[in-house]
Amino acid sequence: MSAPPELDPVIHAQARLRVVAALNTMGAGNEMAFPALKDLLGMTAGNLSVHLSKLEEAGYVEITKTHKGRTPVTYVALTQRGRAAFDDYTKAIRALLDNAGGTS
Repeated sequence: MSAPPELDPVIHAQARLRVVAALNTMGAGNEMAFPALKDLLGMTAGNLSVHLSKLEEAGYVEITKTHKGRTPVTYVALTQRGRAAFDDYTKAIRALLDNAGGTS
């Protein structure tokens, strides 16, 4: 029996998995405004910020701070590395689930 697949600990935390999954639904190169992501996920600004920091440290998301007129705006985008990590994560979950139902 082979070893179970490794699950990326950065993505595996529930909140970060939700962030990456939401951003992955958008095409490559697209970004989402921080308030829209916060509302979509039903998270507080502080909680989302903490999880985005961890994802940014891993190179999975890119945070862009800019201005729209005089109003500061923060955009979040999933990087190519983040897309690849999410793809690897979903493959590992599928393999884990496929191997879980075999013995009784």
